[in-house]
Amino acid sequence: MPTRQVGTFDPADRARRDAQSGTVLIDEGLELLTEAESLELLARADVGRVGVTIGALPAIFPVNYRMIDGAVVFRTGAGSKLRAATSEAVVAFEIDGYDRDARSGWSVLVVGRAEVVRDPELAEKVLASGLEPFAGGDRSAIVRIEPGFVSGRRIALHGQATPSAERRCHGH
Repeated sequence: MPTRQVGTFDPADRARRDAQSGTVLIDEGLELLTEAESLELLARADVGRVGVTIGALPAIFPVNYRMIDGAVVFRTGAGSKLRAATSEAVVAFEIDGYDRDARSGWSVLVVGRAEVVRDPELAEKVLASGLEPFAGGDRSAIVRIEPGFVSGRRIALHGQATPSAERRCHGH
């Protein structure tokens, strides 16, 4: 059997370990979430951070968003996020939550190509979802991130999986 690095994801290995122990622990106390668990957390939250590249440097911006048709969508105006979408750049999107008292938390990362929504039917779905930008100004452009990669991790308490992933959601 080939050696695997700690923290790598092998779905077949996950299934074997789930069947044996019910929990997957990696990196001494971090539990790897399934894609379904990660997508569920994405669907429950409404504020996240989008990471783009500006002149070869990372830049991260808070956005309020919705999950529509399996993709992250948010509204924005002229600027870095819109430039990334018009060039169909690969971007990162992240959400997280924590319970300070329990010293537990989780995070979900999505990596995918950003694009400006030009389809009137999808734009109507976004507007009908009630997605209104928190920030003022013209935020009429709609950006869609189709997940190409989804990853989630949860801090396990004392080597045990946490019973509930959702406590507080933070994106700013």
